[in-house]
Amino acid sequence: MKKYVCKVCGYIYDPTVGDPDSNVAPGTPFEKIPDTWVCPVCGVGKSDFEPME
Repeated sequence: MKKYVCKVCGYIYDPTVGDPDSNVAPGTPFEKIPDTWVCPVCGVGKSDFEPME
């Protein structure tokens, strides 16, 4: 599973960790996160993330 990085603040979403504070379970691919999810650091939406190379 790919990691995704926030283009605004640099936060890295790691699917092996998930985002427990937002009820995103470990093992959740970025594509399966609800569209209402926002970056836990700066608050932007999923459209402001890009896959890491």
